[in-house]
Amino acid sequence: MKRIGILSDTHGVLIPQVFDFFKDVDEIWHAGDIGNIETAERLEAFKPLRAVHGNIDDHIVRLQYPEDLFFQVEDVHVYMTHIGGYPGHYMPEVRILLQDKKPELYVCGHSHILKVIYDQKLQLLHINPGAAGTSGFHKKITMVRMVIDGKTFKDLEIFDKPRG
Repeated sequence: MKRIGILSDTHGVLIPQVFDFFKDVDEIWHAGDIGNIETAERLEAFKPLRAVHGNIDDHIVRLQYPEDLFFQVEDVHVYMTHIGGYPGHYMPEVRILLQDKKPELYVCGHSHILKVIYDQKLQLLHINPGAAGTSGFHKKITMVRMVIDGKTFKDLEIFDKPRG
C-alpha cells in the first residue's frame, strides 16, 4: 500500500498547506510547471518526489525532470506528463502512448482544472490535480491524495481552497 500526493502547476510557490495535506503520504508526484528547482528541492526534502517538467519550467528543471515519466507503484502502471488532455480530448501523441503503454493511471497538469475521470475506453484513471500554486487564472488551489493498494485506487481526497 502506498499513499500518494499529487499536485501540479505550483509555478514556484508552495503554500504551507501542501506540507500539511501531504504529511502522511509516502511520495509526492508533481505533474509539471514546477516553477524553479528550489520548489522541487523543497518537496524532495519533505518526501520522495517523482516529477515531470512543464511548459514554464526552465532548462535547470528540464535537465532534472523529464517530459514524460512511466513508472510502477504497487501493481499499477503510471504515465505522467504535463500537457496531455483528458478522456475524449487527449493530445494525439498522448493518445498513442496511452494505447501502446496501457497504463492504469494517467496523471497530467497544465489546465489548472481539477479532473478525476475514469476512461472506460482505455481502462485507466485520469487525474489532473488542478493548480497548487498562486499564479494563473484558477480561482481555487487544488491537490489530490490517494492510496494505491495493489491494483486498487482508494481513499481519494481533494484539497480545494479558494485562492487569495
